[in-house]
Amino acid sequence: MCTRVMESDCRIPMACLRPRILALHALFWGLVSLRVFGAALLSDEKAAVAVTKAVTAPCWQLEEFVVAKECSACEGLQSKTISACSQTGFVEKINCTKSNRDEYKSCRSTKMEEHLFWKFEGTVLALTVVFAILVVTRQRSLDRQASDKVRRQIESI
Repeated sequence: MCTRVMESDCRIPMACLRPRILALHALFWGLVSLRVFGAALLSDEKAAVAVTKAVTAPCWQLEEFVVAKECSACEGLQSKTISACSQTGFVEKINCTKSNRDEYKSCRSTKMEEHLFWKFEGTVLALTVVFAILVVTRQRSLDRQASDKVRRQIESI
């Protein structure tokens, strides 16, 4: 609770300077920076691996292809034998036109995209509710502080 005389001093709550709040902020920003720097490191590793694998690129990256089987979920045996299954869990069978080879290519299914969309929407809705509650709580706290200040000023007269 802010006990200063000036109202502008009460706008920044002293609760933000508590060690627990500061530790939570440090943890949050530490995790964010870990995620960012970790993604940068992974992309560097993937770029190095891509340079070594450039010699053995799949035919669908080098030539035109026709989709032989639409995007579908990998089954038990497929997920172990086909390397493309490990990326998204879905593959489509393609036929390269020049080399006439059948290969599997990783793809994203509409079911997976819909699931991710609704997961995102739920997260946004939950955050909206949490921050709306925080705003209402903060506003009530500020109103209470203003009322207490007016009451103290009236009592001092």
